[in-house]
This record gives sequence, C-alpha cells and structure tokens, in this order.
Amino acid sequence: MVDLDSNPTKLIEIVETGKQMLMTRGALTTFSIANDVAKYFAIIPAAFATTYPALNVLNVMHLATPSSAILSAVIFNALIIIALIPLALKGIRYRPVGAATLLQNNLLIYGVGGLIVPFIGIKLIDVLLVSLSLA
Repeated sequence: MVDLDSNPTKLIEIVETGKQMLMTRGALTTFSIANDVAKYFAIIPAAFATTYPALNVLNVMHLATPSSAILSAVIFNALIIIALIPLALKGIRYRPVGAATLLQNNLLIYGVGGLIVPFIGIKLIDVLLVSLSLA
C-alpha cells in the first residue's frame, strides 16, 4: 500500500472496505452452503429413487420425476448464480456492529434464505417443466 496524499483518515476507509469485502464473502458462502444442502433434497432422492426406494422419504418437495428433479436443480443453480452477481459486485453494506451480531444477521438472512429459496425455486421450476412437458 502506498500513501500518496498523506491522509491518515484513508486508513479508516481502507479498513471499512476490507470488512465489507469480508462480510460479503461470508454472506455469499453462507448462502451457498445452505443452498447446496437444500438442493440435495431434490437431487439425492431423484438420483437413487429406483435403486433405493427408501430414499423417497427424502423427496419432501414431491418432485414429479427423477429427470425433472435433476433438471430443475440444475436450472435453479444457473439462475441463482446470475441472481447473486449484483450482491457480489455491490457487497454487503458495512455497519459497525459486533461479530456476534453480524454472524447472527448473516445466518438469519443468508443461511435461512439459502435453505428456503431453493425449495421454492426448484419446486416452481419442476411444476413449470412438467406443465410444459419438458421433463
């Protein structure tokens, strides 16, 4: 780092920018992990339903067919990556709060959101695929 204008207040801005980048990375990682866990409830029962019928208990979304379940999960994954680009570019707004509060807020918003959004999105895509007779 090179200080070109000898302004010590810039260090505060640099630290805030670094914290914002770290918070954004944490939020996206939290959402991604929760998102992946939820998608497994679509993919695993569909992939192994014929071999292990007991895994149909995990088909909590009641997806139409194994192929529509997998296709819905793949389409949802492609759409959610595109939807997260603005968040990744803009970042999470920095607010000076404690680490515990920050972790709680991130888990509540991005963790719970990452678990709920895939269930809704994959089910809607599955209904759409079945209604269009694409899967």
